[in-house]
Amino acid sequence: MDEKLEQYVLAHIDAEPDNLKRLDRDTHLRLLYSRMCSGHLQGRLLKMLVRMINPNQVLELGTYSGYSALCMAEGLMQPDAAIHTIEIEDELEDFLREHFAQSPHGHRVHLHIGDAVQVLDELDGSFDLAFIDANKRDYVEYYNMVLPRITPGGYIIADNTLWDGKVVDWGKHLDAQTKGILDFNDLVASDPRVEVVIIPLRDGLTIIRKK
Repeated sequence: MDEKLEQYVLAHIDAEPDNLKRLDRDTHLRLLYSRMCSGHLQGRLLKMLVRMINPNQVLELGTYSGYSALCMAEGLMQPDAAIHTIEIEDELEDFLREHFAQSPHGHRVHLHIGDAVQVLDELDGSFDLAFIDANKRDYVEYYNMVLPRITPGGYIIADNTLWDGKVVDWGKHLDAQTKGILDFNDLVASDPRVEVVIIPLRDGLTIIRKK
């Protein structure tokens, strides 16, 4: 999507809430790799998908600056609904807790610091929705761990599944992250337990429904 078309789209969707504008600005000013932030368009889509799915328990692998977690929290409708989000980088904890505290929806977000595989092993119960946006090398492992914990009819959303176009144009060198995404995409596409569609939004968003 070119810049003019993107600006047109952003002008014709729901406005970005003020707390998310501050979070996006702080992400770009204070954190490295700010392009990992979901941003206005993807954030509004995540909120809309949560409204449509109406989950009670949501799992997020890869919190980064907390933008996607707060967008999903904004979409929760059940009174006791909550999000469990896992972030491996402990130096982000203060930043995250600061912005969760500033959000009217931050009380629904439960932050876990640590490796996603280990933390997920320690979390009890099932989830109606999972958002995977962590280490691309481990997407297959995440999927195999998360799918059994998803309720029937529940969803997994995976980010970055087109990986800057490297899924079709990785040149002479297949790096570990690209391989992780390729293996994940192949696995999901051939898994009879799920229905799957890839949306070419930003860096690719795969929506998976557990049958």
